[in-house]
Amino acid sequence: MPNANNDSHTPPSTTELSQAQRRAVSELLRVSPVADDLARRFKEAGFTLALVGGSVRDALLGRLGNDLDFTTDARPQDVLKIVRPWADAVWEVGIAFGTVGCRKSDFDIEVTTYRSEAYDRTSRKPEVSYGDSIEEDLVRRDFTVNAMAVALPEKEFIDPHNGLEDLAARVLRTPGTPEESFSDDPLRMMRAARFAAQLDFEVAPEVVAAMTGMADRLEIVSAERVRDELNKLILSSHPRKGLTLLAETGLAALVLPELPALRLERDEHHRHKDVYEHTLIVLEQAMALEAPRDHPGGGPDLVLRLAALLHDIGKPKTRRFEKDGRVSFHHHEVVGAKMTKARMTKLKYSNDLVKDVSKLVELHLRFHGYGTGEWTDSAVRRYVRDAGPLLDRLHKLTRSDCTTRNKRKANALSRAYDGLEERIARLQEQEELDAIRPDLDGNEIMEILAIGPGPQIGQAYKHMLELRLEHGPMEREAAVAALKEWWAEQQG
Repeated sequence: MPNANNDSHTPPSTTELSQAQRRAVSELLRVSPVADDLARRFKEAGFTLALVGGSVRDALLGRLGNDLDFTTDARPQDVLKIVRPWADAVWEVGIAFGTVGCRKSDFDIEVTTYRSEAYDRTSRKPEVSYGDSIEEDLVRRDFTVNAMAVALPEKEFIDPHNGLEDLAARVLRTPGTPEESFSDDPLRMMRAARFAAQLDFEVAPEVVAAMTGMADRLEIVSAERVRDELNKLILSSHPRKGLTLLAETGLAALVLPELPALRLERDEHHRHKDVYEHTLIVLEQAMALEAPRDHPGGGPDLVLRLAALLHDIGKPKTRRFEKDGRVSFHHHEVVGAKMTKARMTKLKYSNDLVKDVSKLVELHLRFHGYGTGEWTDSAVRRYVRDAGPLLDRLHKLTRSDCTTRNKRKANALSRAYDGLEERIARLQEQEELDAIRPDLDGNEIMEILAIGPGPQIGQAYKHMLELRLEHGPMEREAAVAALKEWWAEQQG
């Protein structure tokens, strides 16, 4: 079945197609022992099984992992009967949507019954109906590059919508019309942006046009599903590509309106840098500072990337035109932190993630008070204490926030931050700064002052912590004397 949308683009070369096919053969040989074994069991039970969707796409790209997606004419209860004796573990989380999950050796497997999904105009959840043929299943898929299958164990390649050609051309198209596809599931508009960011593909003009015209349909999709797609986009290798597409189609105005709002009007009398473009550069520079995947805790960092993306969202609300012609954004970090909390809460992020990202947004300007390195040791201690476990991310965010083209200014900022990190390291060696505690704990305070638990102990503890931050560690005798002095003042 030809793809009606394929007439307008140049067909990929035979070489590109053959390279993709060779990569696929290599990848499929690697997973064959497990995939073929499972397929034989389905065949013996009278059903068919095919590797499908993202698994076929990734095999053709030479990046198939250990997550395998299959489709079958067997209904979910029949799938359970086949996989339970075979798999190491089975889960039924997605069974209402026709999907059975299982684990075999090192592979995580999902088997989904041929299906179609459609929304009605008021529902937030897809309605699932089962199909009877793989062709019917594939036409309901989101994009042609995800509408290919390999029937097993025969290894028959099924590509009714020319997905292989689109894959070689690195373009995202829909099997039918994009309007039909996005009506079936409006979240597919977000997926277009996500796949563009993940795969570094272009989105076909007719798909972009449909995304723009149907953006409002995204409102019926649950916040959780939108958030999950946004996370995948932000954690991708090319998030700028996806975010730009969201902004240009109007989808960002529904999902993350603070992003397009950064496109502030500029005029020749009040010059300031393009905050929207600055934000995307900060995001890319933060990505460059992430630890490699093979390092402990390495790889894409959602907290850091969200903080980079949201760090300046308070600027539109705080913009002021000064008499001297400058533009100011006083306290935009405080306003931005509140806006970050509100937006992330609306998108149903976890409380911990909201707290961490909001804190980074609030602290991202703190370093600029460091000036020429004249902070006292107590100011450095407070910087570390306020950042807490986010200190390493704050270092990366602060460094990423320098996008000036003035090399002298950029180098001066970098040297200043180098100096601050060196001072932090020295103080940490001297004082174990990350675990700052007063020189006297609560029990000692009660014993010295001869009083029981109560608010006065909390006040005394806070006072001793301030002394610790201001002056560094104290000998016990000096700490006791300082506590008694404070207590005498309270009694006076």
